[in-house]
Amino acid sequence: MSAKRFKFRCGAGFTLIEIMVATVILVIAILGTSAFRYNAALSARQAEAKTDAAWIAQMLSESWRSASEPNTFDAATALDLVASFGSEYATIFAIYNTEQGPYVADGFTLLGYYKVEIDDNNEGDEISYWATLSQKEVSPGLRALNVVVEWDPRSSVTDYYWHSAHQRSFKLTTYVTN
Repeated sequence: MSAKRFKFRCGAGFTLIEIMVATVILVIAILGTSAFRYNAALSARQAEAKTDAAWIAQMLSESWRSASEPNTFDAATALDLVASFGSEYATIFAIYNTEQGPYVADGFTLLGYYKVEIDDNNEGDEISYWATLSQKEVSPGLRALNVVVEWDPRSSVTDYYWHSAHQRSFKLTTYVTN
């Protein structure tokens, strides 16, 4: 029998440099995709928090506007959550009186500080919002209500405290004639 010899071809495989370049490109693509997904989820959560804050401000101002005595309005006792939103939403929403909250706008008289908790999925990821209601007599027969809602997007916190770099806020002013 004759012996067959195999020839080794130099260009048949990948070099170490080619493998390293392909690996780096793949890692960059995976990290870019992961960063995009993370930022998209974070932005969605921030948008949801801001939408909730706007809804809280609107709900408080509309409740105050419909109050029989606006000078003594107390959102914690005035709101009938079941009647306003139905039993489904009343279980995910709670409002309490607090001792402190966001600032009172210049020239406005404080009506009250409130803590609003929203937990729509019972997974412990609720965000606590703090609201301040204040009013000002603009002219005879015209009153302004100012609502400031703040929240800390990093976590659910039980007490009001702020480090201004982390707080988010939503402000709403509405006018009512007497």
